[in-house]
Amino acid sequence: MASLRLFEPALTDPFDTMLRRFVAPMRTDRTLDDLDIRVDVVEKEGMYKVRADLPGVKKEDINVRIDGNLVQIDAETKGEKEFKGEGGKVLRSERYYGSVSRSFTLAQDVDESKAIAKYEDGVLSLDLPKKATTEAKKLTVQ
Repeated sequence: MASLRLFEPALTDPFDTMLRRFVAPMRTDRTLDDLDIRVDVVEKEGMYKVRADLPGVKKEDINVRIDGNLVQIDAETKGEKEFKGEGGKVLRSERYYGSVSRSFTLAQDVDESKAIAKYEDGVLSLDLPKKATTEAKKLTVQ
């Protein structure tokens, strides 16, 4: 009979299976692996328009840095959830903290003084005007 159980794992104790599922709660909450910055960049009318998905991040926890043609977006996320049973007894408490960063280069330098950043409904929108290019100056060799 022991060999039958070894070769046929479907014939396990249903009570044991139910107990394991009850003790190990389902993971439907967001994890740090879910936080990723997805970016769309469009070149339009002398500027770059960037849309970055940052769901669940607070506006205060987003940093955007521009250095020439390099754009870097940093975000931090933190959350706490507490699940209480009857009578206010804490059954489970979960916390997560993390940060994510994304950087990319553009074909042309950005005019930082005219750049605009907006954050609404989990989407960061950047309007990054191109910096006026200076033409190369030819030097006379003496």
